Amino acid sequence: MLNVLCISFYFKGEEFLKSCRKAGHTVYLLTHRKLEHKPWPREAVDEFFYMDNDANTPENIHNIIKGFAWLLREKRIDTVIALDDFDVEKATAIREEFRIPGMGQTTGRYYRDKLAMRLRAQDAGISVPPFTSLFNNDDVREFTELVPAPWVLKPRSEASAAGIRKMHTTEELWHHINNLGDNRHRFLLEQFMPGDVYHADALSFGGNMQFCWVSRYLTTPFEVAHGAGIFRSATLSPDSLEFDQLKTLTADVMNAFGMQYSASHTEFIRSSDNGRFYFLETSSRVGGAHLATMVEAASGVNLWWEWARIETAAALDQDYSVPAVRNDFAGILISLARQENPDMHPFNAPEVVWRMEESHHVGLVLRSDNPETITGLLDEYAERVRRDYHASMPMGEKPTN
Repeated sequence: MLNVLCISFYFKGEEFLKSCRKAGHTVYLLTHRKLEHKPWPREAVDEFFYMDNDANTPENIHNIIKGFAWLLREKRIDTVIALDDFDVEKATAIREEFRIPGMGQTTGRYYRDKLAMRLRAQDAGISVPPFTSLFNNDDVREFTELVPAPWVLKPRSEASAAGIRKMHTTEELWHHINNLGDNRHRFLLEQFMPGDVYHADALSFGGNMQFCWVSRYLTTPFEVAHGAGIFRSATLSPDSLEFDQLKTLTADVMNAFGMQYSASHTEFIRSSDNGRFYFLETSSRVGGAHLATMVEAASGVNLWWEWARIETAAALDQDYSVPAVRNDFAGILISLARQENPDMHPFNAPEVVWRMEESHHVGLVLRSDNPETITGLLDEYAERVRRDYHASMPMGEKPTN
C-alpha cells in the first residue's frame, strides 16, 4: 500500500482522506495551524503536520521543502496530493525537488496561472476572451484601443472570482494598474464578456477523461463575490447539446494542458453576443462550494472518493474505471446567513438531499428526475433565503465562527 501526503490549507477533502484510508494507505495531512481543530476525519489520518503560513511565497515553499526533507528521513512518501487550488504550487515543488511522480511545476502552472491557461488554450485553438498581460505599457494601451470596455483585471493565481475588478474607462484601469505597484505582473487584463457561465467537473486517468458532468451557474461566482448574490448552480441533461459541446471542450483543455490523472474543475462562458463557448479557467482539483455534492446527487459519482481511487491506481500501476453513472438532475444553493445557526426546516421539499451545517451559512442540494422541478425549487428557495436569511460582507472577509 501507499504512504500518501495530502496538502490542504483549507478545510476540505474529507471524502478523499476516507477513500485513501479504506484502500489501506497510510495518510498524512499537511494543513494550517488554524485548522487544527476542524472536524477532520481523524480516523482516516495517521499523522497531522501544521504550518502557520499558507502563502505560496518562495520563502514558505522553501520551508515546506525543508520540512519534507526532514520527514523523509524517517518516513517514505509515495505520492503527494494538493486538495485545494492554493496548494498546487506546494505539491508541485515537493514533487520536483524529491522526484516524486505526479504533476510537476510546468504543467501545474496551467492549472493555477490564468495567464498560462489562456496562452496554452489559445495555442491549442481553444477560444478564449481577448486578453493581455500587464508586462508592457504599450501592449496594454494597444489592447484598450482594440478591445472595447468593460474589461476585468484578474489576479493570475487566485481562485474563482477572488480579486477581480471590473473597469469601464482607461483612466480607471490605469489607476488600478498603477496601484498594483511591483505586483502588476501578477495580473492580466481581459475583456468582460457577458454570458452564461458553465462548469465541467471531470475525472481523468491515463491521459484520458473518464468522466465529465456539466452544469450551469444560475448565479455566477463573480456575481456572488461582487454583488452579494446567492450562489446557485444546476446540472444539465447529458443528452443536451450544451452538455456534449462542453464535454468535448473540456477534453480538449485537458489534452492541451497535459492532464494525466486527477479531478478537474473547468469553467466556460457562452457569449451573449455570438452564442459561442469560451474557455475561462481550469484547476486540477474537485470544484469548491460543495459542487461535488451536487454532481454526486445527479450522477451518483463521488468526485472526492474517485479522485483518491485514481491516485491509487496511478501510483500502483493499476487499472481504473468509473462506477455506474445515473442520470438525474440536481441543483445547489448556498448563501451567507444573518443567523449563526440558521433554521433549515423551512426547506423541506422531498427533493432536498443535503443541508449545509456551517455557522452563518444556509445551503442545500436538490435532486429530481425532472429538471424543471430543480429550477423551480431553486428559484423559490432563493427568494426565501433573500427575504429571511441572506447576509453579505465585503469580498475577502469571512464570517466569525
